[in-house]
Amino acid sequence: MKKFAACALALASVFTVNTAIAKETITVSGSTSVTGVMEVLAETYSNKTGISVEVQGTGSSAGIKAANEGTSMLGMSSRNVKDTEKRDGLTETVIARDGIAIAVNNKNSLKKLTTEQIAAIYKGEVTNWKEVGGEPGPIVVVTRDTASGTRGAFESILKLKRKVNGMKVSAITPRAQVGNGNGMVKTMVANNPYAIGYISLGSVDSSLRALNVNGSEATVAAIQAGEYPIARPFILLADQNAPKNAKDFTSWILSSEGQQIVAKKGYVALK
Repeated sequence: MKKFAACALALASVFTVNTAIAKETITVSGSTSVTGVMEVLAETYSNKTGISVEVQGTGSSAGIKAANEGTSMLGMSSRNVKDTEKRDGLTETVIARDGIAIAVNNKNSLKKLTTEQIAAIYKGEVTNWKEVGGEPGPIVVVTRDTASGTRGAFESILKLKRKVNGMKVSAITPRAQVGNGNGMVKTMVANNPYAIGYISLGSVDSSLRALNVNGSEATVAAIQAGEYPIARPFILLADQNAPKNAKDFTSWILSSEGQQIVAKKGYVALK
């Protein structure tokens, strides 16, 4: 009888542990650009496994910090992560690639720009659409907040940095309007016929239009071919000893099923 009771107790303990593991929430935070596709991945994975995945769009810098400090199991970044931003034991996994679309209002007749022209616009050196082949009118520059991974990648690719007292700072004109997140930038550009902004390629919809850059359209095919010049990785950061649930979720994102979702959302799958 005692042996039976001991076995029953052992089984109950195992069941309790397994239930606790199954109910453990996977926490993910960071880049608002990655958040859109991550929410779909999380919902699909939760429905498939019964494991809850909580996603918060807080910005790339905040996501990197959360992964470093362990306040999130997984941190999302939509830009390359500097070595100085990572502690020992923090790993990076590229889960997708994305283009940064240069977006204008649907009423803007301009079709294309070069990277040099885009940089000049964002530096404030070009201030009228007629200077780059468009209809006369003031250019309203819309950028992202300084914590944005999209902004970090945009500045890096277009070399929008300058030195002040030996320190690198943003070269984007201080007259630029600031949007907090892809959604806000989209709204600002969609509601202003003179505006220009940059957003994740997967966020482009009929409310605005993506310009051709350096002779290449902003498409998944062009990014895969290496033709579209403004592209960046989507990265997940995690501690090397992260919980198994978090590691399993990351592995599933890299599977064919996860990558199909990435592609359906308009991003560039790894496979």
